[in-house]
Amino acid sequence: MTEGQQQRIGVGVVGATGYGGQELVRLLARHPFADLKVALGSSASDQPRTLPGLARLWDGAITAYSPDALAGCDVVFLSTPEAFAATSAVELLARGHRVIDLSGAFRLTDAALRATFYPATPDPLPDGTLYGLPEVVASAVPAARLISCPGCYPTAATLSLLPLTRAGLLQGDVIVDAKSGISGAGKGASERTHFSENHGSVAAYGLFGHRHTPEMEQCLGLPVTFTPHLVPLDRGILATVYARLAPGVTADQVASTMAEAYAQAFFVRLTGDRLPEIKHVAHTNFCDIGWKVDEASGRLIVVAVLDNLLKGAAGQALQHFNLLCGFPEHEGLL
Repeated sequence: MTEGQQQRIGVGVVGATGYGGQELVRLLARHPFADLKVALGSSASDQPRTLPGLARLWDGAITAYSPDALAGCDVVFLSTPEAFAATSAVELLARGHRVIDLSGAFRLTDAALRATFYPATPDPLPDGTLYGLPEVVASAVPAARLISCPGCYPTAATLSLLPLTRAGLLQGDVIVDAKSGISGAGKGASERTHFSENHGSVAAYGLFGHRHTPEMEQCLGLPVTFTPHLVPLDRGILATVYARLAPGVTADQVASTMAEAYAQAFFVRLTGDRLPEIKHVAHTNFCDIGWKVDEASGRLIVVAVLDNLLKGAAGQALQHFNLLCGFPEHEGLL
């Protein structure tokens, strides 16, 4: 189909009360070619509710999860915990829906790693499962039945380095030092996400055991040391990525490789040696990437920033929806 046909696609959102789910509802409600038919919670026992932040954008009630409620939806977005997505996605596929999953349930291709980090995920993965960034797997999206969106941290790390690893410009392992706003932890309250614990503080967590580490290694093909930090912001990620260049690689090669890789990537903005900041991308679907090269030591530092709820979640999912349905990739995201 083409933009001129203006054919609307029936869509549903599951997990619509979470941060990512609310962003999806907001985006889909004003997408010119999406017909948001239903928004559901992630439990069959959820009570109907409306969300004040969505008033006049989408005035339907968010109701309890039921696969029957999604009968009129061609595409279903899952913004739910991994265990729920692992089982519900399979059921929805069997009913003929195409599924875009924001959870981690289907991200890892290695069965042993999936068993460790996402034990509820079926093995083997359902036929037609596709994992990847829109900037990387765009040509394969139209044929997919289940699209697994990358995590927010791996999105920043992969966009930072993948063109360079593919060009053979890097060697050795990679260090990803990243800071995330508190919404990245999801809507469920805990002591770690309590205002009094976070205000005026920065804390590292998940060292040597974070589930996004194998996802980054899967994308980049290099060993990754990943240290995430929680910072007192509501949204946003800043990833500082440290790598070592292969012998003889110059700053000009890095710049030209990045420019060529992202020449057609609408939502990747390269800033060169002007390092980006979270405020430059908050509430947008852009990922801004800047870098510095020390040719004498062969060291590279890349800084990438994105909004974890948009480019790191709902916005990226909508990119996939647009590619899946043949719409302009930026439709509904500007």
